[in-house]
Amino acid sequence: MVLMVYNTLSIRKEVFTPIQGNRVYMFVCGPTTYDLSHLGHARTYVSYDIIARYLRYRGYSLFYVMNITDVDDKIIEKARSVGVAPLELAREYEKAFYEDMVMLGIESINLFVRASEHIPEIIDQIKVLIKKGYAYETETGVYFNTAKFKDFGVLSHQEQSKLSEHRIEPDPTKRHEQDFALWKKREHGEPGWDSPWGWGRPGWHIEDTAITTNYFGPQYDIHGGAIELIFPHHEAEIAQAEAATGKKPLVKYWVHTGILKVQGKKMSKSLGNFITIREILKRYDPEVLRLFFASSHYRSTIDFSEKNLEQAKNSLQTLYNALDNIRGLTPKEEGGEDELELEKKLMNCLHRFIDAMDDDFDSPYALTALFDLAKEVNRFADNHKTINRELLEEILKTFRELGSIFNIPQKGGQETGMKTLENLVDLIIELRQKFREDKGWRTSDMIRSKLKDLGITIEDKEKGAIWKKISK
Repeated sequence: MVLMVYNTLSIRKEVFTPIQGNRVYMFVCGPTTYDLSHLGHARTYVSYDIIARYLRYRGYSLFYVMNITDVDDKIIEKARSVGVAPLELAREYEKAFYEDMVMLGIESINLFVRASEHIPEIIDQIKVLIKKGYAYETETGVYFNTAKFKDFGVLSHQEQSKLSEHRIEPDPTKRHEQDFALWKKREHGEPGWDSPWGWGRPGWHIEDTAITTNYFGPQYDIHGGAIELIFPHHEAEIAQAEAATGKKPLVKYWVHTGILKVQGKKMSKSLGNFITIREILKRYDPEVLRLFFASSHYRSTIDFSEKNLEQAKNSLQTLYNALDNIRGLTPKEEGGEDELELEKKLMNCLHRFIDAMDDDFDSPYALTALFDLAKEVNRFADNHKTINRELLEEILKTFRELGSIFNIPQKGGQETGMKTLENLVDLIIELRQKFREDKGWRTSDMIRSKLKDLGITIEDKEKGAIWKKISK
């Protein structure tokens, strides 16, 4: 099956064919660094991390860039309220953002790019737009003339006459309500830079097109961001870039993530349901959060709740149980009919996984295939003590490779922690045996019961007790 990607521009799934052979250029709108990142950010950036990982799994050479908006009115207002310099505030929250990305296991981004370090490119692009007649200067700044760009509204599929009904920047000096700022003139003493139009700072939209043109050229493969950014932000990017370069389309595939709600409501500080990434990661492992997000399609609306996270936590344990159970079998060189059957099921799950991800990165169905494999592995482990060595290695490899696309189950450095847990259980079993030898049956039974509640069963054998995790 070929890889199909839903394109917001065409409103349909399209065969994925990069512009330059096997090379894929992807840009995703990054954070505005004036506050801590929240769950909505986590949902979006985990989604693109999964997409990036799958593209690389499929053999594409991906160059993934994310911008950091460190020049913005929100940053300036926040900095003024707390009494620090805007760039100092921006660097503080930028550092926090990177820490959040590391905690979430988001490792696929090749380059983070700051807007403040690309002012010359921004100014150059504005000059081109003025020269070509797509932009004009007023006493308050430089604005893009949307009436001149006939395709304005193409991404959001709106008529130009209706665009002013949406979010606009009010300014009496503009020619049209929907025109947007490329450069904002400001008084000396306010944060800003020198430009041909006086002291000031860039508008929000122009930074992205100046950055992508600089790193990718006039056209590239994938642009990502939350669905809320389609208008006006991404619409403005198309207008700026295509007007400046004369090349269209700016982006071949526009890929947008859905909305995250908290218990059915839009996340908001005023509603008291605003949750930062680091707040939730104090209570849940990052892999649980990643599995929760991957359990819904990246374009769908997600309703966040603790109950849903608990379900994801239990599901994640199912995968770890399968890995523990298969590793607990003794490897052997030969194989039987049961192993041939398991190998067939392994290949079936692998094909279903790839088919699902090839269908617009359908992670819920891909996870279904992975969990079905876990069930088959658990069933085999419940009925066998040995397994063919090559099949064992192939199963572990499949879990590792497919799991790495979601970055689950990939504890890696936590293997030591798992070993410590095993040692603790062994110690508890040893203490229980002491109670049994001393006829402390009540305490012995209590230990068995408590361990069972934790998902661990005990079987008393002639040579001592053995334990295993309960398969979910």
